[in-house]
Amino acid sequence: MRTISHWIDGKHWDGASTRTGEVSDPATGRVSGQVLLASAEDVDHAVQRARAAAPGWRATSPVRRARVMFAFRELIERHTDDLAALITAEHGKVLSDARGEVARGQDVVEFACGIPELLKGSYSEAASAQIDVHTIRQPLGVVAGITPFNFPAMVPLWMFPVAIACGNAFVLKPSERDPSTSLLLAELLSQAGLPEGVLQVVQGDREAVDALLVHPDVAAISFVGSTPVARHVYATAAQQGKRVQALGGAKNHMIVLPDADLEAAADAAVSAGYGSAGERCMAVSVVVAVDPVGDTLVERIAERSRKLRVGDGRDSVSEMGPLITREHRDRVRGYVDRGVEEGATLVLDGRESTIHGDAEGFFLGPCLFDRVRPEMSIYRDEIFGPVLSVVRAKSYAEALALVNDNPYGNGTALFTRDGGAAQQFEREVEAGMVGINVAIPVPVAFHSFGGWGQSLFGDTHAYGPEGVRFYTRAKVVTSRWADATSRGPDLRFPGSG
Repeated sequence: MRTISHWIDGKHWDGASTRTGEVSDPATGRVSGQVLLASAEDVDHAVQRARAAAPGWRATSPVRRARVMFAFRELIERHTDDLAALITAEHGKVLSDARGEVARGQDVVEFACGIPELLKGSYSEAASAQIDVHTIRQPLGVVAGITPFNFPAMVPLWMFPVAIACGNAFVLKPSERDPSTSLLLAELLSQAGLPEGVLQVVQGDREAVDALLVHPDVAAISFVGSTPVARHVYATAAQQGKRVQALGGAKNHMIVLPDADLEAAADAAVSAGYGSAGERCMAVSVVVAVDPVGDTLVERIAERSRKLRVGDGRDSVSEMGPLITREHRDRVRGYVDRGVEEGATLVLDGRESTIHGDAEGFFLGPCLFDRVRPEMSIYRDEIFGPVLSVVRAKSYAEALALVNDNPYGNGTALFTRDGGAAQQFEREVEAGMVGINVAIPVPVAFHSFGGWGQSLFGDTHAYGPEGVRFYTRAKVVTSRWADATSRGPDLRFPGSG
């Protein structure tokens, strides 16, 4: 049985803990490896080694840090297929989707290659009489990231390239469900020239997470996962005085107005609802059809969904793979059962889909509900599976109220040909990421990713300019050199004139 280890000081490390967890191939249901689960002592060792490496890396010039990122970018490009294969083997998503994940993560690495420009401070000459003022940005020290199973390459790449380029040492705790990708990324970064100890990878479960949250030498925590866990991460780490960006769950709505291109809207709903088996925080889980397009839109979504080929992600003809675990698949099936019990119309039953794969795999076909009401559990809860709900609305105002009344505020989309409606929507909607005729509005790397409401705990979004601000802190220096001779004490408050 393959053992998946930690990565400490530039090499694989087994740690002191003897606890392990199973890693499965979701397409077959078979256990493919055992991952080591770190103890609090293992986490402390990783943090201490990162702390030892941090001063030297901080003293390294931004240009040299950028060169490491350039080399890392080239290695990711060369090993895209290797990374995608690991993602598919442990997560289950189809290979084309896995390659796309790697590409979007690589975009953030490319953003981090520009770190010399991004770390430039500001200077004010003669801000007061014979006084100059300048601002500099400095790294925090040791920072940590806790990442989810659904994007084992992309989400870590949202975090550690920016943090490391800014001069920090980084401790990554990936999901124990699909941990191997993190180790290949660490190996590639080591090959790119990163000094030992600047990136540590600690495999583990809640024990490792809680150890990072309270560790006195960890200055900041980045997290992506469910809202209940995000709330715990934020509350615990903030209480310890740490910086925290904790990105939580979502219930993303896609509004379709009567003037929209319904063919394009149906394509988008299927792609955004069932891509990666719905295991995306930016997946569309609710389509709001504004009268009178509901019947036509549902028919076109159903027509496309019936043709989706569900199977092993390594099969080139598969369009949707399995879910991550048997337990999660059964949980999603339970929501389908409840949706029927609560009175929604089950247009397409993924429980009866033909599966082109191993019967023991964690498969569930696309499920489509119509005439879903806000009080139903399939509407209220984040299902995180291939379940798409259609809600009918009489007007734009009613549709907008559905989005704004939802406690999550991650992403949303509007499909329309009306520029005025689009402009009004982007002003009025209560969400952090908005798409206009774009169903999955994940920002490009030189902007930042983050939601509102129960989808984000903390003040800053991930990667991009806000990522640089999160992983650095400003220092303002006020200096006088032109006339430093003593003139005696002056107890008045310093003025700026």
